[in-house]
Amino acid sequence: MKKMRNRENFVRESGYGTGARRAYKARLFEMIFSDRKELLALYNAVNGTAYEDPEQLEVNTLENAIYMSMRNDLSFIIDSRLTLYEHQSTYSPNLPLRCLMYATDLYSVLTKEENLYGTKLVKLPTPRFVIFYNGRKEISDLQEMKLSEAFTVAEEEYSLELRAILLNINKGHNERLLTACKTLGDYAEYTERVRTYAGTMSLKNAVELAVEECIRDNVLAEFLKNNRAEAMKVSIYEYDEEKTMRQMREEGVKEGREEGEKSFSILAKRLLEDSRQDDLLKAADDREFREMLYLEYGVKEEAE
Repeated sequence: MKKMRNRENFVRESGYGTGARRAYKARLFEMIFSDRKELLALYNAVNGTAYEDPEQLEVNTLENAIYMSMRNDLSFIIDSRLTLYEHQSTYSPNLPLRCLMYATDLYSVLTKEENLYGTKLVKLPTPRFVIFYNGRKEISDLQEMKLSEAFTVAEEEYSLELRAILLNINKGHNERLLTACKTLGDYAEYTERVRTYAGTMSLKNAVELAVEECIRDNVLAEFLKNNRAEAMKVSIYEYDEEKTMRQMREEGVKEGREEGEKSFSILAKRLLEDSRQDDLLKAADDREFREMLYLEYGVKEEAE
């Protein structure tokens, strides 16, 4: 009975299970590069191209497929190429699998009017997957991530493969790229200042100081002036989320993982019983989403 009450409360308060969209917080990276002009400048810097007309971009970012709870950061087509950009402050080896799911959804939308059972070949835009990383874990400037690394059986050639490029955009890494795209370099500078100042003062004060200084120093100045309140709100949320996840990982190593593993095992079983495999995948990486699912299924009480 307690489990049923928890599920009913969860559905009523969150909107899950009712057909309502979950309210996702836009990330600062996504806010900045949702501007077509900035997105085109980023694309040119990454690919060494010189496109000038932002209207050439056909933006098709997934807007939260409800039944899957999946949402990618930025995706678009230009020059017959489908490009997916993801920003991550936490390293995850599951990114290629997530990219595959995003691409599958996007191709489904792009081909919904096509006859996939016909004799005519349906042409598809060629995909590219790029992940911009600015987490605390030290990694190289560039790293290739492959879907095949998750396969349980090694083979010489795989019937299915996906390659994603992870670019370290922390200050001091990929300097040529950060110089080629000033906005990306400014973003790296801004996040570095927030992290530095947060080590000696409250997070709110750290964000306020970083915003003031960056406006003064012409670092993301126009964006911060025009979106000051929302940018500060999102910055506080992102840094607090990053800090909380880091602390949880540290506590898990320090205190043991038995309780967490038990709770997640119960949750995984419930999700699989309900055919919610995609929510299970998301729960593995998203603490906030995982906690909401724990509440929905009454997992914490059952694990005690």
